[in-house]
Amino acid sequence: MNKYSMFQKAELSFEVVMLLIAGLVLLEAGILLFPVSQGILPYYEDGLYGLFLILFSLQIIILGKTPFGDLIRSKLLLSAGTAIAATGVATCFIPGLLGHVPRYMLFICFGLGGGALLVQLFIHKDKYRTWSEYGGIFRHLIAGCTAVYLLSMLIGLLIIRQEILNTQITAVIILLYGCAVIYLACILQKIYRLYPQAEKPFEGGVKLGADKAMILLMSIFMVLLGLLLIPVSLGLLPFSASAQLGLLMFLFAIQMMALGSTPVGPFPRTRLMILLGFLFASLGIVSCIVPGILVFHLTILVGTLNIFGGIITLSKIFPLFIKRSKETKNTAPSILLKLYAAQFTMGLLSVLFGISMFAGDIISGLIVGAVLASNGGVLLYMLHILMTIDSMKERMATEAI
Repeated sequence: MNKYSMFQKAELSFEVVMLLIAGLVLLEAGILLFPVSQGILPYYEDGLYGLFLILFSLQIIILGKTPFGDLIRSKLLLSAGTAIAATGVATCFIPGLLGHVPRYMLFICFGLGGGALLVQLFIHKDKYRTWSEYGGIFRHLIAGCTAVYLLSMLIGLLIIRQEILNTQITAVIILLYGCAVIYLACILQKIYRLYPQAEKPFEGGVKLGADKAMILLMSIFMVLLGLLLIPVSLGLLPFSASAQLGLLMFLFAIQMMALGSTPVGPFPRTRLMILLGFLFASLGIVSCIVPGILVFHLTILVGTLNIFGGIITLSKIFPLFIKRSKETKNTAPSILLKLYAAQFTMGLLSVLFGISMFAGDIISGLIVGAVLASNGGVLLYMLHILMTIDSMKERMATEAI
């Protein structure tokens, strides 16, 4: 196969994917701030802040990478990452719900975190001094890290003190930050390709891979959205439908780029899949930052994807569910049967959610909220089953030795 083929397998680590996505968010935000500063486009600040918080939470949950450095993935760290994710989701959905809390959190992550990482870069024995001795590509790594950390500190300052610079200069700084982040991602990708041992495996007592972390994040998304739709439907809270759709597209994009998982099923993680992920992410980012501009189009896209994805899941799982049910007969359901039941329920709820996207004026917000909250609950249950299955496999492997 041609090495430039769009169907060639794409070898991107999760860390590189997250940096590319973060760089894309920064570049789009910087570009959009120019028409925003001229009053041409509306601007939803909470949508942008929510996206950043979710990006930080994913790095914490999956990689153990905090804004202040790498830590062993513990239950406490996982809980902190989950709390940040929940804050990001709520910030996106409900304008002004958390007041200045998201801004302060991002100041800590960008400003204080960037400063801490910059200090570690020069005092840690395995970083600046070691990389300088290696030379070559590692000198670019030093330059990339330094630029990212310095600009991160500046962005943190601008978040907490927006009046320091005007919107257009802020947009230029954000664009520079986005370029620096993408540059760092490219450098890391090249290093991981040349020196595979440089990519650290997931460490810690909590074994939660990227696929399961995305299930956790999607469950948080669904449960919070479902619960928040109840007071929204009663007129007690404002709601950003644009950010809801944008965030869903954003999460779809991360799954596609990191795992090859799409709303209609898993596919090989090829270059084409990466490009589609960038497209989904771009649409989601715009929808989160600029309210109302893509609501109609994304409603159709998300609704269609959920309906077809749910139907495909049902068509695959139903025969397996029936077969397994006959095998167990009157005995207690096996763990595999529970997994099939959860997946079948997920498929059904996905179809219902997709239908609700097209029938929003007919179906009550309370019903939609209940469907979404149930969807999130089933996702959490499925995550529990998957982790149980992994534990059983490890135990069996240990006993076989």
